Amino acid sequence: MRDIIAAMSTTSPAPVAPERRIPWLPAVLLIVFGVVGWVAAFALTLDKFVTLENPDAVLNCDLSVIVQCGTNLRSAQGAVFGFPNPLLGLAGFVAPIAVGVGLLAGARFARWFWALFMGGLTGALAFVIWLISQSIFVLGTLCPWCMVVWSVTIPLFLMTLLWCLAEGRFGSGRARALGRRLLPWTLPITIACYLAVAVIAQLRLGFLQTL
Repeated sequence: MRDIIAAMSTTSPAPVAPERRIPWLPAVLLIVFGVVGWVAAFALTLDKFVTLENPDAVLNCDLSVIVQCGTNLRSAQGAVFGFPNPLLGLAGFVAPIAVGVGLLAGARFARWFWALFMGGLTGALAFVIWLISQSIFVLGTLCPWCMVVWSVTIPLFLMTLLWCLAEGRFGSGRARALGRRLLPWTLPITIACYLAVAVIAQLRLGFLQTL
């Protein structure tokens, strides 16, 4: 018995797993972008209800002939899939909020999960680009709440893509090096995208003169 106790006392303790590093900044930005986008989608949904009750109603976001929500909400482009587009935002913006909260809680997601999440963000960005083109070149209006959705979808896509590349979730080697090199440039790239949209809108619509 004494030998057994001595052997147990000299047994080395089990190795302690290293503490997981929580990506605070990406997680918080996912939540912030998701919440802002969801609030904008919710506001658009309420405005859509108003237009259904009274098609001639003047909405709070109708600031001028060019800067308004009413035309966009009443158009065919405002219900591409047979239901109001804001419902997509109400459902879709829950995803980055949930992922951000999960990351803060220490969750680690599989590579296939990030691939699906990135696929959803890619689809969202493509849809936003199409909506921007429709607003500027077809409808001739700029919807304030829609622009809020655009303004969060662009950095949400860029940040997630570059961060995933930098972390080696999509390939390794060159892809990881590219992600690490471009990740600090997420904000300048986002601002460049904003400026590109603003310049196109100004050249096409002259919206500054209507403010």
